[in-house]
Amino acid sequence: MPVVETDSELKTDPRWQLIEKVTASQSFQKSVRIRELLRFMAERTLHGQPQDLTEHNIGSTVFGKPQDYNVVEDSSVRVQVRQLRLKLHEYFDGEGRGESWVVEIPKGAYTTVFRNVENRAAAQSSKEAALPETRRELRLLPWTLAAVFFLSTTALWFSRPKPAVAPSPPWPLGALFTPGEQPVRVVVADVNYGMMRLVDQRPVTLERYLSPAYRSGEDLLAPHQTEREARLMKYLNGALLTSYADLVVVDTLMRLSGPERNQINLVSARDLNPRDLEDGSFVFVGAPSSNPWVSSFENRLNFQEREGRVVGEGPKYFLNLHPKPGEQEEYQGLEFTGSSGEDYATIALLPMPDGHGDALILQGLQQEGTEAAGLFLADAENRKLLEKALGITGVTAQPVYFEALIRNQAIAGAPSATSIVATRLIHP
Repeated sequence: MPVVETDSELKTDPRWQLIEKVTASQSFQKSVRIRELLRFMAERTLHGQPQDLTEHNIGSTVFGKPQDYNVVEDSSVRVQVRQLRLKLHEYFDGEGRGESWVVEIPKGAYTTVFRNVENRAAAQSSKEAALPETRRELRLLPWTLAAVFFLSTTALWFSRPKPAVAPSPPWPLGALFTPGEQPVRVVVADVNYGMMRLVDQRPVTLERYLSPAYRSGEDLLAPHQTEREARLMKYLNGALLTSYADLVVVDTLMRLSGPERNQINLVSARDLNPRDLEDGSFVFVGAPSSNPWVSSFENRLNFQEREGRVVGEGPKYFLNLHPKPGEQEEYQGLEFTGSSGEDYATIALLPMPDGHGDALILQGLQQEGTEAAGLFLADAENRKLLEKALGITGVTAQPVYFEALIRNQAIAGAPSATSIVATRLIHP
């Protein structure tokens, strides 16, 4: 990510001094990408270079996207700018409340707007002081009339039925939302990753997945690669693809979130980085074979995804590390997505590694299982059965962390009946 070089003229500009102060604040300390994005946008705005502030140029200059990447298929810049707006609101509503300048990013734009709120307030006060007394009285007249109208309609207002208050997100999804509009990031699977694993025919660690050589496909290139294969690898490198099942899960989560849905940010597994995990709560959609970030939580889970002898061949299964009486050691699912039969998924709620926020993981052996996990949470009766299986009665003082293995009956790629197979409590 480029570091904005600050020239002498910029250093003396009070607007840039504010940018330096904002990016050094507590709200921005754990968001390296957001911090660099604000500096870049502000620097180009203050230097009068709005032509540089296009979605494509921001993606390639700030986030290192290839020059030919497609902004229609890759929405990461829009997601990051939306996150930046939330961070700016958080700063100026909190520790930056007394600043004389305010920084804003208008919706649909990529330029920064600076407003001198101190001068505006002073000008308004001077204007009020200069008004003749008679004009002041005339200005008070509408307020007097408004007060009379208010008093005359108060009884009628309170006699009207009150509108229903939208319910808060139900547990366990509700455990991710905290006061203050802290974002909840939903990390969907990276279909590109799944296809690249089929080419590679080897398991991939999270460290390797994050390496530039793997992302670009350089360490997957065959010695005598055909032109067709080269075009495919170039497309997989630049596109952001996810599955229909993930879209169903995202839609389900949005509907369940009710009034808190504006706190949800959608992120591709490809656009996440380890530093992002230090801030906020997350929903991870998909198993490690499609969403490698889930592998970083596996050491705390009892039910872990396993694959056939060769990656992409043979049915997947969940390994039960510590079977209880009546449980199996392995739970094998469908051989491939789109078939009919029994499939499995897990739902897990556990704290983030640093203890700041929680993670909800919805992973299926195939897409049908992942979709079934989301639909399971959308059903109030299923949530009651889950609470009963975990021994939850009433409101608990401490958060309840758990994992649950669920069985799903798929018919031609569509999930139908689901049931709970086994549960485990997770102790932080």
